[in-house]
Amino acid sequence: MESHPWYQYYDYNVPTTIRYPRIPVQNLMHFAASQFPTKTAVDVMGEKMTFAELRSQILRLANALVRMGVKKGDRIGIALPNCPEYIISYHAALSVGAMVVNLNPLYTHGELKFMMENTGIETLITSDDVFPMMQVLAGELRIPRLMICGSNFKGYPEEGIYSLAEVVENCRDTKIPAVMISHADPALIQFTGGTTGHPKGAVLTHASLVAAAYQISLWFNPLVAYIRHELRSTLLVIPLFHIYGNLCMHWSMVNAATQVLLPRFELDEIIETIARYDQISFFPSVPTMITAVINHPRAEEIAEGLRYFHSGAAPMPTELIARVRNLGINFGEGWAMSETAGAGVCNPLLANKVGSIGIPLMDNDIRLVDIDQGIDEVKRGEPGEILIKGPTVMQGYWNNPEETTKQLRDGWLCTGDIAQQDADGYLYIVDRKKDMIIAGGFNIYPREVDEVLYQHPQVREAITVGIPDPYRGETVKAFVSLVPGAMVTDKEIIAFCKQKLAPYKVPKQVEFRESLPKSAVGKLLRKILRDEEMAKK
Repeated sequence: MESHPWYQYYDYNVPTTIRYPRIPVQNLMHFAASQFPTKTAVDVMGEKMTFAELRSQILRLANALVRMGVKKGDRIGIALPNCPEYIISYHAALSVGAMVVNLNPLYTHGELKFMMENTGIETLITSDDVFPMMQVLAGELRIPRLMICGSNFKGYPEEGIYSLAEVVENCRDTKIPAVMISHADPALIQFTGGTTGHPKGAVLTHASLVAAAYQISLWFNPLVAYIRHELRSTLLVIPLFHIYGNLCMHWSMVNAATQVLLPRFELDEIIETIARYDQISFFPSVPTMITAVINHPRAEEIAEGLRYFHSGAAPMPTELIARVRNLGINFGEGWAMSETAGAGVCNPLLANKVGSIGIPLMDNDIRLVDIDQGIDEVKRGEPGEILIKGPTVMQGYWNNPEETTKQLRDGWLCTGDIAQQDADGYLYIVDRKKDMIIAGGFNIYPREVDEVLYQHPQVREAITVGIPDPYRGETVKAFVSLVPGAMVTDKEIIAFCKQKLAPYKVPKQVEFRESLPKSAVGKLLRKILRDEEMAKK
């Protein structure tokens, strides 16, 4: 207890340690389907699929993949919005021993190409919305199998391009594939930003994903104790290709909860969906979503149907927390990373401290070390870098031993996030990864934006910073110095970035300067510009 003072603040029915099932993560789905075969597993705008139907679709696709030659250890890229096909493809891939590579379908050609090439994807599953770009990528990288979700692709004549629906339809085999899969095998490659400008693929094993699912599931014991299994549901607007959404999908399987899927954040759609249900047990979200929901004219009306708002990915303002609670909605927030399978630190449901990200989940350990050297532990109350160790921590970065060695030390993950810890063990974030911008719950690495700006022929120097934004938490601002004699507008710079970056990474503001601040050795100083912006607020 002395080394883990936070244990005494665990809720009354939450264990301090777990005996994790040593199983592949897809077995969570099998268990839910065996116990509640006729319960709705997935609901998309009123179109429903039971657990038995979901299991059947998963196994038919899995057996079709085996017949196509997919082998254990192959990488299968999934670039889909929230839809039943994502859940089916994900579990089918794992069922044949393949590794899933999560891809954001909104990424640009260049962003996707790096991830696909880096992981050696041999099967790509995506939607007809982005088919033209994906077809080009499949051709450039010689990906042998491209599967498309969409009615237009039934009977598609081109070799190597398949309709996902047709593939499932044509395979009637619902046996579990005879592939030996260990809990220690890698299951998921989840890309996260890198200091070099290129993202890094965190390799998560079946054991890591199962541990995260049970940590979060048992953490919510005080909540689920009041909700019968038949009524449990999750509203998933958070993308399933994001580690946060991935974890919530697994939580839903552990709890046999109906996954109510929305492919995008559309406020009226969300309000209507909540109103359609007697209750939504679990609504994982980010502060921008919560702000929009509680400011809606129907907020009080739908509040009775919301059991629990969970906020992650960005700090939640205390004023906003108070407004959620005043509506009678349970609220909690936490902290995690792709490298920890989305589970790390969380506020207890009952002993909740406003402004804190909470305390380590069961079987996780935390150290705060000095920011400069990253070795000596700081005194209680002083800021230090978070190091975390536990069963959810990644195996390493895919095809990147240098970054793996840098971030993992004797099992401790160096997070780069700075926090303080109070006497009870609760953690408070005081700074973020050195330069990272968090806008609307998305992590944006300034250097990646900088590098795109430098590609513009009229740009001499560029620095990107995050500036406060009342709606998104932060937004992206670029400071640009032009080559002598250049004439270009802020709108032209923004339009250029839109061609090369996902929409949420594109600068919303551009400020032109004659020169940008530098150190004595000529290093551009991002911190000075960020401090200037903060001083304006």
